[in-house]
Amino acid sequence: MSKVFLNGEIIDASDAKLSIFDSGFLYGDGLFETMRATDGRVFRINDHIDRMFASADKLGIKIGGDKKFVYDAVYNTLDANELKFARIRLTVSNGPMGPDVEQKPTVLVTATEFQAYPAGFYTDGVRVVLSDFRQNPADPLCGHKSTCYSARLIALKDAQKKHATEALWFTTEGKLAEGCVTSIFLVKDGRVLTPCLDTPVLDGIARKTVIDLAGQEGIEAVQQDLFIDDLLEADEVFITNVIMLMLPVTTVEAHKVGDGKPGEITKRLLEKFQELVLKD
Repeated sequence: MSKVFLNGEIIDASDAKLSIFDSGFLYGDGLFETMRATDGRVFRINDHIDRMFASADKLGIKIGGDKKFVYDAVYNTLDANELKFARIRLTVSNGPMGPDVEQKPTVLVTATEFQAYPAGFYTDGVRVVLSDFRQNPADPLCGHKSTCYSARLIALKDAQKKHATEALWFTTEGKLAEGCVTSIFLVKDGRVLTPCLDTPVLDGIARKTVIDLAGQEGIEAVQQDLFIDDLLEADEVFITNVIMLMLPVTTVEAHKVGDGKPGEITKRLLEKFQELVLKD
């Protein structure tokens, strides 16, 4: 039976219980991080924890412990499930709300066996579509990994119905932003391009990693405002998160990207990313 960390304890998943008054359950008032473990090491765990604490401070969400408390909770959950390769979910909320309940933050960590994306996604590339929804820069949740995630899931389900892997979001101002669960990168004239953080977009852990790797490989990485024409005129396109690492995008709606095959810069950065995950 799987084990979870809940509010300071490792317990059987079947015994885990949340209050019906929990603010995360009632209002989506929480944050989450999705992490991956490879050979028992959680990739960039400190970056994940730093991002969560920064968002918690900005949004007024209490975590109920310091960064070491969260770090230990993640690794204790991994160990309790005897997993070396895992997908880990860290979720926090402000806990129960109301005049007659104890207001104490909820901290939950789960770990499951890692399931990779199909190999063909990397060798052949994937198709993405454009979401009809718009990202509002005035939304206080933009740029944060909030548990208020329904709009993203609806857009992703719509994309999957169209036989696409991801849906790309634009802002109300027409700027290219990000995917439902990914960051977006373009390659044009040998340069790697990605939207600025103040678009606003999530400061993705994989996003930061790709920018770092591009620098190490002598590839110019530029954060700038991007629009639909930039997307359609790109030589290469790829999407990122820490579970998929990097997926080449070969089709946007019915538009073929480049020659319709994963590009050389994408393949080069993916190889370096895979090497990094194995040793980091």
